[in-house]
Amino acid sequence: MKVLMVCLGNICRSPLAEGILKSKVDTAKFFVDSAGTAGYHIGNAPDPRSIKVAQNHNIDISSQVCRRFIVSDFDTFDLIYAMDKSNYGNIIGMARNKADAEKVKLLLNEIDATDQEVPDPYYDADDGFETVFQLIDKACTNIADKLESK
Repeated sequence: MKVLMVCLGNICRSPLAEGILKSKVDTAKFFVDSAGTAGYHIGNAPDPRSIKVAQNHNIDISSQVCRRFIVSDFDTFDLIYAMDKSNYGNIIGMARNKADAEKVKLLLNEIDATDQEVPDPYYDADDGFETVFQLIDKACTNIADKLESK
């Protein structure tokens, strides 16, 4: 099973989601990656604040490299999680058929969240990154439980 986490730039939310989910599943059985729908940060490491908050929770995302979501990701991945409705719309817009579109989910639909969107962490200083981590962590716990039970 292959799972892809997608946000806009692949520099803050989706690298966290990749690292968190990897920490919760058997990586010999499950491949987890992340990507961005925009090409702003291709080749860059995640935002230092995402790296720091992940490290605070004993997760190392420092070696990740930002990449852009591409159409062939529909062939490679079994599940594709979007961080927000904008990313969801961008991914769905690239879907070639119904089977592609059915792979795409909103991450926070995996938890009982007030909002279906993982917030942009940049609007709440360093606390925003911790808030985002906590939301993603809850969703990834549920995703991991589902994956491991299959």
